[in-house]
Amino acid sequence: MARMKLGFIGQGWIGKHLANYYENKGFSIVRFSKEPKYASNKNAISKCDIVFIAVPTPTTPRGFDPSILEDVIPLVGKGKIAVIKSTVLPGMTDALERAYPDRIILHSPEFLREKSVFQDIHYPERNIVGIPRTRLRNSAYKKAAARVHRIMPRAKYAVTCAATEAEITKYAGNAFLYAKVVFINLMYDLARAHRADWKIIAKNMKADSRIGSSHMDPIHQYRHLGRKNGRGAGGHCLIKDVAALRLHYAALLSGDKEGVALLKALEKKNNKLLADSRKDLKLLKGVYGA
Repeated sequence: MARMKLGFIGQGWIGKHLANYYENKGFSIVRFSKEPKYASNKNAISKCDIVFIAVPTPTTPRGFDPSILEDVIPLVGKGKIAVIKSTVLPGMTDALERAYPDRIILHSPEFLREKSVFQDIHYPERNIVGIPRTRLRNSAYKKAAARVHRIMPRAKYAVTCAATEAEITKYAGNAFLYAKVVFINLMYDLARAHRADWKIIAKNMKADSRIGSSHMDPIHQYRHLGRKNGRGAGGHCLIKDVAALRLHYAALLSGDKEGVALLKALEKKNNKLLADSRKDLKLLKGVYGA
């Protein structure tokens, strides 16, 4: 298995750490990105058996932008396996498979956290590999998905499913945590209005196994990073993903006025929390504009 050649398109935070993991495991790897250090490897990507793609898929004031992903897919060699790690709207993997039927295109959402990237790569909770819906019974695609699973670090939960299901899993998880952060901030303000101790309330809530202990801090501590503390769901994923999800939901389910209004209300409240505490203003501007 160590003789298998792996490609990595994109050497940002996700692509870099993934490539490092497989390189340390003894795989022959090729890294390609726009940075001068790796730019010369562009043509070598086509020789790789499996290519992991982790390029930006931003949400801008004009909406979801998959253009970088669309530009690099052709670099994968014909008959080779492309594994999209970038977050993409539901249906994107299926659309790319129709555009490039001579390549095997899969989607495997990433669940890496900035504060625990080493732990998350080496000991993942979930490995999800999505196959385009029309290829679910295709033997070549099923073998390709199994091949990708075999080289992934072992996870407690591993599944092969339709690509759309994998895509929605990623958005649903991020949107759920986003909503949780907004709700916790509401309860924090309620506690302050009653002069109640939020730490005790949070401890009481964390003891409920249905709620869990993550995303329970209304004020995010950034002093160790030299940044000002802030409130609201921020970071490079949550802001852009919820904006893209709301636009996608509104386009697909325009008749659900209450659902669209709920997503918009979550955005509006969260954006105010971010803006008032001056947290992630650059990211906020990138998604919504000035």
